[in-house]
Amino acid sequence: MTRHIVLAMTSVLAASAHTIAQAGQVEPQRIALAALQQSAVETDPRFRELQLYEAQAELRIANINAEMKPSISVDALTQYQSDVPTPPPFVPNGQPLFLPPKGTVDTYVRVDQRVFDPTVGSRKAVEQARLAETQARLRTALFALRQEVNDAFFAAALLDERFKAMSATIEELEARFRETSVRVREGSALPADAAAVEAALLQRRQDADALRSNRLAALKRLSSLTGREIGEAATLTPPDLAAAVMRARRGTNGVQSRPEYAQFARTRERLAAEEDATGKQDHPRVSAFARGGLGRPGLNFIDDQFEAYGIVGVQLHWKAWGGGTAARDKQALALQEQIAVADEAAFTRALGRTTDSDTATIDRLQRAVELDDRILSLREQVASTSEIRFREGALTASEYVDRTTELLEARFARAAHRIELAEAGARFLTSLGLEVQ
Repeated sequence: MTRHIVLAMTSVLAASAHTIAQAGQVEPQRIALAALQQSAVETDPRFRELQLYEAQAELRIANINAEMKPSISVDALTQYQSDVPTPPPFVPNGQPLFLPPKGTVDTYVRVDQRVFDPTVGSRKAVEQARLAETQARLRTALFALRQEVNDAFFAAALLDERFKAMSATIEELEARFRETSVRVREGSALPADAAAVEAALLQRRQDADALRSNRLAALKRLSSLTGREIGEAATLTPPDLAAAVMRARRGTNGVQSRPEYAQFARTRERLAAEEDATGKQDHPRVSAFARGGLGRPGLNFIDDQFEAYGIVGVQLHWKAWGGGTAARDKQALALQEQIAVADEAAFTRALGRTTDSDTATIDRLQRAVELDDRILSLREQVASTSEIRFREGALTASEYVDRTTELLEARFARAAHRIELAEAGARFLTSLGLEVQ
């Protein structure tokens, strides 16, 4: 009678404590994987470089456009020559009619206006292509953060599920320990039975503490990656990716969503723009100029007086032959384009091997998940029977602890397979460049 009263009181106290804990419990913070991936990209310091590269390209293009606007320069010169040309005298032993001055002063303003330059448009196209390539390369680097977030997220989620399974086992062992302690006091159980249960309970508490510490470390890593404060009470919700994975596996060109392919395309566009610009480097260029100044002498070098003057003209520059350098530069760019094509093909093959491995892992885990519920159900039946037999004294404490350990391992296995399946699906979609919703 006393045993039943103690058990009843213990149950009431446990139920009351559970109710109080639920009443004071704060709604946990639920965090989705897609939100964390986006946060990781937006909080990365390199994300701001997208705008910085764009502003840099705008400045360079503005400089190229400025070349077609008038340019004004001011120059001043004063010099003294040790000798100047002397005209011959009209009569023998006579004096020359004039002597050019040995000291000169010249100050002038020059205005240049480029009239025709075929390289302006091609150089602007090169800058725009370089900007697109640089931004594509940066997006590729930022995309790699998604897989880092996946690793940290699922590591924390797996530890979370294991901690929940461990907590359930600890609650069961605590109840058995209380019951066994009562039985020991009543003389219906040996102290060794209570000691065996208590030892298992303490060991599970140690395991739970290790899981909690590892989970906190994983959450801190996730916080560092995403720039978001993720507390211990946060709940990580693994996404259901079965439908998305099925659609991706049925697709034939989903792999083209990877940002690397955009980078390869921008590289080819940049090389094509540089090839076009190289071909126009030797084309004729025409510019007009005007010069006005004050000199001593001026244009009339005979008159040693300050004189204002003006000069206008048109200038043509044409590099008619450059030793074939432009042709060789174009050939080098064409070879570089072939290298880019080869890199893209190699990336596609490597990505295919990765996705093949991911799909094989997904298939294996799907089969494992289908069996986990049945295995766990059987382990629960065995544990329930062992609990009854232990209470009746038909099963030793060591045997009962072994059954609880087997149940815990089954819970761990089911949690691990489910988290690993979600992780494999996320890794597969990320490898294809698809968003994880």
